[in-house]
Order: sequence, then structure tokens, then C-alpha cells
Amino acid sequence: MELPFTHKPGRRERHLRRKHENPLFAWPPQEVPPEDLLAAQKADHDDMLAFREQFQTLIQRAVDLPADAGSDAVLGLKEALEAHYEQSYALPEDHREERAALKRLIALIMKTLWRHAGSDPIAQQELSDEESARAIHFRLLEQPLVADLLHLDSDIGPEELAPTLLSASEVEIEAACELFDGRELAELLEQGETRLDQLDELGIDDLSQARNRLALIRLRAQQFAPAGPRH
Repeated sequence: MELPFTHKPGRRERHLRRKHENPLFAWPPQEVPPEDLLAAQKADHDDMLAFREQFQTLIQRAVDLPADAGSDAVLGLKEALEAHYEQSYALPEDHREERAALKRLIALIMKTLWRHAGSDPIAQQELSDEESARAIHFRLLEQPLVADLLHLDSDIGPEELAPTLLSASEVEIEAACELFDGRELAELLEQGETRLDQLDELGIDDLSQARNRLALIRLRAQQFAPAGPRH
């Protein structure tokens, strides 16, 4: 059944699209009920409206921040800006302009924090580490799957993690694998292998893409494996 999926969906609709008629999630493949899709689209749209309202509030909060504001106020605003930036990737439609504005404000706050750090090498190192971690985090968020996995109210439950990864694009799965440690990747690898073996036994054809994704997980998991003894 053809469903009216949107061109730039939010996180809830994205996950329903992954599951729709996908044998990796269930056999026989399950269709997403139209009413579930409409409910997801409405909830995503409501989140977007709330985001826009909160965005304006955050901008005004930054404008009103006194030049002599204490560290608690400055850090609190920075955390709110970063959280809002991350949230934007869970929403439908395009929010590049809002993200650009949020990044500019975060950069201004970081300049203030660098000035406060002065010549303190410990404070400078902490700020440098923070900027590096933020750059990695923001890079990973550009992949919709990462944004969906990291959302505090993610629709992707533990039992759906393996089929979700096996259904992802290569660039998404490579980014998503950075979120997991070696033990978690080994578990995902085992779950993925089990699922594909089950589908093989059912005679399901055209699992080549899923097997390619499984190979990417395996490669990433092997990077965590301890090196063998040297001779």
C-alpha cells in the first residue's frame, strides 16, 4: 500500500518509513496503518511549531544576556543552544538557517569562555576538548538515523535497533556505529546475523543490502577487538 510519506519527514515519520513493509522488522512484512502515519506527522509538526517558538525565546535570551553575566547564566544558555541545535535534526522540513544562527551564538559564547580562561592551561585544554567533541557530535547529527537514535524520546527501541541499522544507508550506518562501543557492536552484530539467518530459512530473497550493512557493523566491531599476540 502506498502511503503519503513526506519529502522531509520528522523523526517519528522517518521510523515508520523504515518499518513499512520491511521484512527486517517483521515477517510477514507489516504495513504501517495510515492513521499511525498521520498521527506521527502531526506530532512531528507540533514539535516543529514548539521548536520555532522556543527558538525565538532563546534568541531573545541571548540578546538580553548582560555583558557581566555570571558563568552559570552563560553556561546555561550555551547548553540550551546546543540542545536546541540537536533537536532541530529530529524535525520535519529544513532548519539550516536556525542551525546556522544557533552555531553563531554558541561560537560567541565560546569566545567569552576562552577570554575567561586566560592563560590557564587546564581551562584551555578543557575548552579545546569541548570544541572537538561538539564538532564530532554536530557532524554525526547530520545523519538522520543518528538524530533519531540520540533523541531523548527515541522511537527506536532496543529490539528494533538491529533491523534499523540493517535498513540504513551506508553513510548513516557508518555514523551510527560511532555511537556504540565494542560490546554493543558485538551484540548488534549477533542480532543482525540471527535475523538474516531467520529470513534465509524463510526463503526471503534480496537481502544483499542488509548483508552489506552487517559487514559494515562487523568491520567496525573488529576495530574494538583486542590485537592478537605478536610473534
